[in-house]
Amino acid sequence: MTKISAAVFPGSFDPFTNGHLDILTRSLKIFDRVILGVLHNPSKNTLFSVDERAVLIREVCQPFGERVEVQPFSGLLVDFVKKTNTRVILRGLRAISDYDYETQMALMNRHLNEEIETLFLVTSEQNSYVSSTLVKQVATLGGSISTLVPPSVEKALRKKLGART
Repeated sequence: MTKISAAVFPGSFDPFTNGHLDILTRSLKIFDRVILGVLHNPSKNTLFSVDERAVLIREVCQPFGERVEVQPFSGLLVDFVKKTNTRVILRGLRAISDYDYETQMALMNRHLNEEIETLFLVTSEQNSYVSSTLVKQVATLGGSISTLVPPSVEKALRKKLGART
C-alpha cells in the first residue's frame, strides 16, 4: 500500500469557520498537503459566491503556504478527487447527526469510485457546536462571532450582511 500524501477537504464553507480551520490544521499533522474543495452548488443559496469563499479561505490559509490549496469545484465530489490525483476525502464530524449523513455520503462516494476513502475527524470540543448556518444566524442578529470565525471572515461577513440589511 502506498502512502497517501494529500487529501481533499470539501465543503461549501459559507462561511469558513474556526471549526473548519481546526479540522484543516489537525489534518496537516496527517497529510503533507490538503486541497480545500470549495463547492459551487447552484441549488444551494449561499451568502458568498464560490469565488468570494475561495478568496477568504486563501487569505486564512496563507500561513500554511503550499501545503494548503484552495480550489472551487462543482459536480460530483469523486470526480473532483480524481482530478486532484488524491484518494482521500476528509470530513469533520460534530455530532451523531453528522455521522449519519456523512456515512451515507461516504458509502455513495465509495460506490461511485471504490478507490476513494473517506476519513472522519471529530472536531475539537470548543468547535462542536459551530456551523456556518449558526454563524450566519448569529451575525445577522448582531451577535458576536469573533470566537467562531477567523478575523478576516468576520470582517467580510459583517460587510456582506451590512450590505444586505
